[in-house]
Amino acid sequence: MTPKIVVPDNYAIDSNGVIYQIRYGEFVYDFAYVEMRYNHDAPISQMAHLRLGYLIGALGRTPTSLLDVGYGNGEFLRTAHKLVADCEGYDVPPAYPLPPTIGQTESLYEREYEVVTFFDSLEHFRNPYEIASLRCRYVMISVPWCHFVDDAWFMAWKHRRPDEHLWHFSLESLVRFFSSMGFRLLCSGNPEDVVRGELNGLPNILTAVFERS
Repeated sequence: MTPKIVVPDNYAIDSNGVIYQIRYGEFVYDFAYVEMRYNHDAPISQMAHLRLGYLIGALGRTPTSLLDVGYGNGEFLRTAHKLVADCEGYDVPPAYPLPPTIGQTESLYEREYEVVTFFDSLEHFRNPYEIASLRCRYVMISVPWCHFVDDAWFMAWKHRRPDEHLWHFSLESLVRFFSSMGFRLLCSGNPEDVVRGELNGLPNILTAVFERS
């Protein structure tokens, strides 16, 4: 039997096993934040190519259309657009400008896409369950992998960023989260650790691809 997790003050666990922050303050996502979190050096380009390759491998082909949610500096979209003609991005304003050949939408739910991607973005949502309204066949996601070894581990974990990262997923809770919205797991792993590295001997970033059931 899996031992029961007892989370610290101001955190709770929902019915799918996802750990979330209860009370939080406003967090500013602006150009300064993007500059702090991203740059244009080789690892960022490697990450974009790795993500695209993983997606194509999971589907067994190149997707026909794609929406990248929380696209940051747009590196993944610029890379994907070399193969996927129909690419769009969504981010909170003020969002980085994208090349004119790549669309920019103000709604996640306005149109249908074959694939919607969330790279280091869903954990920032105030209510991630709202993505149940997505009109897509596949979702690809990368999130910090929350192993919750114990309370001390969680409190010291580098990805526990109060007010910024509000939701924390293990593989089990991520699968249950998407299952509750009608998606089944196609594949999962930690391929981004090739670039970003493991964390204290444990997988660092959890990547998974889901298909609508």
